[in-house]
Amino acid sequence: MKIAVVGATGLVGTKMIQVLEERNFPVTELIPAASEKSIGKEISFKGIKYKVVGMQTAVDMKPSVALFSAGGSTSLQWAPKFAEAGITVIDNSSAWRMDPAIKLIVPEINADELCADDKIIANPNCSTIQMVVALNPLHKKYKIKRIVVSTYQSVTGTGVKAVDQLMNERKGIKGAMAYPYPIDLNVIPQIDVFTENGYTKEEMKMVNETKKIMGDEILVTATTVRIPVIGGHSESVNVEFENEFDLNEVRQLLQNAPGVILTDDIKKLKYPMPIDAHDKDEVFVGRLRRDETQAKTLNMWIVADNLRKGAATNAVQIAEYLLNNKLQRS
Repeated sequence: MKIAVVGATGLVGTKMIQVLEERNFPVTELIPAASEKSIGKEISFKGIKYKVVGMQTAVDMKPSVALFSAGGSTSLQWAPKFAEAGITVIDNSSAWRMDPAIKLIVPEINADELCADDKIIANPNCSTIQMVVALNPLHKKYKIKRIVVSTYQSVTGTGVKAVDQLMNERKGIKGAMAYPYPIDLNVIPQIDVFTENGYTKEEMKMVNETKKIMGDEILVTATTVRIPVIGGHSESVNVEFENEFDLNEVRQLLQNAPGVILTDDIKKLKYPMPIDAHDKDEVFVGRLRRDETQAKTLNMWIVADNLRKGAATNAVQIAEYLLNNKLQRS
């Protein structure tokens, strides 16, 4: 099976290749594709060197699946061309997520919606993915009415330039700025640009994507914040249910949920942190407690590696589902 990774030299593209190798996805040939400035660079996969090719060359090589992580404009231009050639595109950008004709997939929740005709499949935003993975088993049992979420997001979500800015600031070196302010020893309450309603695009992604995945009837409000961390996003989530819940049952549901690890033992100071989630595929949940100001409402803390489950791993899991259910040509 030929697999293309579009945006192969970026943070997420590199992680996609790593995850494909770690999960032993049956790749017969890797096709790393990127912009013109990266053509000819070498990518290593399972001990074999592959040269980065241009976009049209990747289409012409007819992979079965193309994992896209090259930005929205590239995806809007090239995903349809791959799809027209019969190639299934799994796209990590925001380009297709809210298109009513495109499915927005988190495998633990709604992979069964996919069919062979789905040639462009959208990967949700990283902060949305980890939240819905943790909330879905609770939604099935108690039915969610409202979610209030505040995020604490890693600089890796912005890209290499942001990681460089953080590390340069930590070393006292002046360099290119990914953010309008210093990020080391600071917190920036803005992720992406502001929209007319005063929320950022990142905040509205969480609102709209959660509704598309879990149901329009759920009310969602979000505040997204960038913090000087590498390795994972954290979220403080306040969730109101329609039905009463039992805290022990909540723990049991989360312990049994696919892709979730419950880390919740305050007596031993056990709770999820980005440093624990780094380079892992699971979503970590802890700090479970009732909201004592409102009925049927739970507070929880959710952490995941945004480059893995928040991006690369989710895309590879979609590809695995397609393969296992014979939904794309080989």
